[in-house]
Amino acid sequence: MGKMRLSQEGVVFALALSLFVVFSLTLNNFLTGGNLIALVRSVSILGILGLGMGLVVIGRGIDLAMIATMVVSLSWVLSMAQGGTPLGTALLLGAVLALSIGLVSGILIAYADIPAIFTTLAMGLVAYGAGRAFLFQIDVQNTPAGVAWFDFLGSGMLIGIPMPIVAFGVLAAVLALVLRYTRFGRFVYAAGDNAIAARITGIPLRPLIVAQYVVTSLIAFFAGIVMAAAVSGMSTRVYNSTMIYDVLLVVVLGGISLSGGRGGVRNVLVGTLLVGVLLNGMTILDITYTTQNLIKSLILLLAITVDSFINPRDEQTSQQSQGDI
Repeated sequence: MGKMRLSQEGVVFALALSLFVVFSLTLNNFLTGGNLIALVRSVSILGILGLGMGLVVIGRGIDLAMIATMVVSLSWVLSMAQGGTPLGTALLLGAVLALSIGLVSGILIAYADIPAIFTTLAMGLVAYGAGRAFLFQIDVQNTPAGVAWFDFLGSGMLIGIPMPIVAFGVLAAVLALVLRYTRFGRFVYAAGDNAIAARITGIPLRPLIVAQYVVTSLIAFFAGIVMAAAVSGMSTRVYNSTMIYDVLLVVVLGGISLSGGRGGVRNVLVGTLLVGVLLNGMTILDITYTTQNLIKSLILLLAITVDSFINPRDEQTSQQSQGDI
């Protein structure tokens, strides 16, 4: 199975390089310094979200509320900042909101035994609706002016690398270390691979599940900070976009198994690279938004189908959900 996983990751990486070469040879504006920086910068947010989704998928879950968490928490932060609340205070309150969304989702999944896909889908709708009703009224919230560190995060450079890319790289390194060297990381893999066996060995599965969704929500909040800094605001219309499917595309294409217990940060990096090259090429080719969505949907469907053959669930594991503990 390890060889299969490596092969899948290698195939995706080779496909990304092939697309890069083809676009470089056929598209006039593709192989330019400005476009390449824009390519990596544009997918840095997608990559950060992919890291959060990858974590919960490794634990045999899914979080469809990530985009709602990002949009609502950061729109509230920017709304408070525009109303005179210090940005630091607003960010702290926004982080508490994001944490609360993940906490509620995790508790419902772990303790009420509600399947993750339904819990997080509903939680996203609830969070977005409550945010629009009680926390902010307009679609687009602008970033406060004159905050040096916030401006630097969005448009600054570190040794020639845009800060959104640096933020993605730092988070990827931190998450890789957590998954590889901490007890939490080992528990996530064990629970995703076989929840019943993990419970027998003494792993506290219910608190672990809650912790996964809390961490994923905080990563979504961090992605929102980087996005708001990069584009000088946050639009609630992002929630109604196909971004959550792009995040899933990054995770599944990269080789993180939907059956749980397999994959890692490197898979997210490979998936982000392929999706980034694909989206950038389609944009330069002036392919319509609808057609782009169709192409991405077909690729996602194919990736899920391939994953079901490469990482099949046996009869026992197919009957397990993340709440069956």
